[in-house]
Amino acid sequence: MSIQRMDNVAIVVDDLDAAVVFFTDLGMELEGRAQIEGLYADRTVGLDGVRSDIAMMRTPDGHSKLELTKYHAPAVSDAEPRNPPPNTLGLHRVMFAVDDIDDTIARLRPHGAELLGEVARYEDIFRLCYLRGPAGIIVALAEEIG
Repeated sequence: MSIQRMDNVAIVVDDLDAAVVFFTDLGMELEGRAQIEGLYADRTVGLDGVRSDIAMMRTPDGHSKLELTKYHAPAVSDAEPRNPPPNTLGLHRVMFAVDDIDDTIARLRPHGAELLGEVARYEDIFRLCYLRGPAGIIVALAEEIG
């Protein structure tokens, strides 16, 4: 027995609408929105009284998805430190292949995206960068050049 596919990665955000706009401007498509609550939600995530809104975003090829989640109850807990560095244990970052890294950065900056370093070149293969995105997550971009 083996897995069928990786279905999605969930990201908890404090402003769902802003996160949807950020990932839409990145090039993802909004697949749908839903309110999540009830006993099944409590049992699934191991919390009592879950009430949340989600937005499911998908890549243009339809193969990858992000579930953006805004919890209304129970109250969210802040990660420490608030904006952990890239070498923090746990979920590290989410990376996207893009056609034009400079254009992508320019589209995301109005939404608060900040480069962690700079756009770097890996041999004659990729241009790469890390950005800080919604809820402090690290969004990596890769532009194939070789």
